[in-house]
Amino acid sequence: MTRDANRPLRICMISYRSNPHCGGQGVYVRNLARALTDLGHHVEVVAGPPDPLLDSAAKLTMLDCLDLYNAENPFRTPTVRELKNPINLLEWLSISTMGYPEPETFGYRAYSHLKNRVHEFDIIHDNQSLSYGLWALSRLVPTVATIHHPITRDRQIAVRSVRSFWKKVKHLRWYSFIGMQKRVVRRLPKFITVSEFSKTDIHAEFDVPAERFHVVPNGINTELFYPLPHIEREPNRLIVTNSADQPLKGLYYLLQAVHAISKQREIRLTVIGTPKEGGGIEKLVKKLDLGHIIDFTGRVSNEEFREHYAKASIAVVPSVYEGFGLPVGEAMASGIPVISTTGGALPEVAGDAAMMVPPENPEALAEAICELLDNPEKAKELGEAGYKRVQEQFTWKNAAEQTVAAYREAIRDHRKI
Repeated sequence: MTRDANRPLRICMISYRSNPHCGGQGVYVRNLARALTDLGHHVEVVAGPPDPLLDSAAKLTMLDCLDLYNAENPFRTPTVRELKNPINLLEWLSISTMGYPEPETFGYRAYSHLKNRVHEFDIIHDNQSLSYGLWALSRLVPTVATIHHPITRDRQIAVRSVRSFWKKVKHLRWYSFIGMQKRVVRRLPKFITVSEFSKTDIHAEFDVPAERFHVVPNGINTELFYPLPHIEREPNRLIVTNSADQPLKGLYYLLQAVHAISKQREIRLTVIGTPKEGGGIEKLVKKLDLGHIIDFTGRVSNEEFREHYAKASIAVVPSVYEGFGLPVGEAMASGIPVISTTGGALPEVAGDAAMMVPPENPEALAEAICELLDNPEKAKELGEAGYKRVQEQFTWKNAAEQTVAAYREAIRDHRKI
C-alpha cells in the first residue's frame, strides 16, 4: 500500500439542516465528524442552521441564510435588503407557496462558498442535500453523497396518511424538491447508504446502479447511551423517542396501542420531545383521552435521556419506515428491551435482539407490549442481547473506517476522469 493511500484526508462535509438533538441526519454529521477526526483526518463541516454542536476537532462553517425554520421566529418576513439576494428570494417564494427549498438553496450557497476553495479538500461528502450546487461541485472535486433513504418514501406515506385532496396537494408541493434530487443523483459517481434495505430502495426509486453504493451502517454513540443499573425500572412504563407528527414515524399507531392497553391494565408512556402545537399527535392524545398516562418530556439533557431509558420497562420504535433506525440502536445500547416494527431497515439493526411487529398495526404493537410486560425473563434476555449487538456491530469507529474507504475509492475514480 502506498504512502498516499494512508495519508490523512482533507474532508469537507456539507449538511443543509443538521439538528443534533433530533433526526438521524444531525446525529450522523456530529458523530461521523468526530469519528473521522479521531482517526486523524482533517474535517470541516459546512452547515445550515441549526448549529450541529460539533464535539470534536472538526472545523465548523455556518452559512448565512434566512433561517425561516428557526423555532424562536418561524416563517418570519425577510427584509427587502435580504430579498435582494436571488437565493434568499427563491427560498422565501418557495416557502410562501408551501414548498421546502432548503436542500436546493443550501446547495447554491455551498457552491458559492466552496467553488474557490476546492483545492483545500481531497473529498466533499454531502449529507443528502443532493442539490444542483453539489452537482456543480462534483465536477471540480471528488464527491460522495450519503443517502439515508429515498425521500420518495416519506412523500408516499405522507400523502397516504391524509384524506383531504388539498392536504395531499400540500404534501406533494412540500416534497417537490425530490425532482431535483432524482436528477442530481443520476449524475453523481459514488454514494454511501446506511443499510442494504436503503440500497435496494434507492436503486428502485432513483434508478441508480447498485454498484455505485457503499453500505456503511451508522454507529451508535455508546458514550451517550449506556445502561444505568443503579436505577430501577418502573413496571408498565414504555418509552418512545419520537414525538414528531410525521406519519413516517408511526407514533399515531403507538398511541392507539396504548389506548387499547389502558382499558385492560395500568400503562404509562414517556415520549421524548414535544408534539407540534395543534398537530395530529396533540389532537389524537386529546381524542383518546391519554393525557393522564403520557408524559411528553420536551427537550432533555443527555443525563436525563439516559435516566428515562433506565426507568422504562420497554422501548418501542413504531416507525412505518426507517432507512436505518437509530432509536433501535440507542435503546439497545441502553440495555432496555426493544419492540420494533419491521418498517424499512429496522430488522437489519435489531437482528434477533428485539421483538418485531408489522408496521401500521396498533393491534400487533399492543399484543407485543403486553407479552413482554408479562414475561420479565424474556425482556431481560432481549435487553442483554441488544446491548451486546450494539457493542459488536455498530460503532462510529467502524463507520468512519468504512467511510474513508469509500472516500479513497471516489478519489481514485475521479483522477481517472
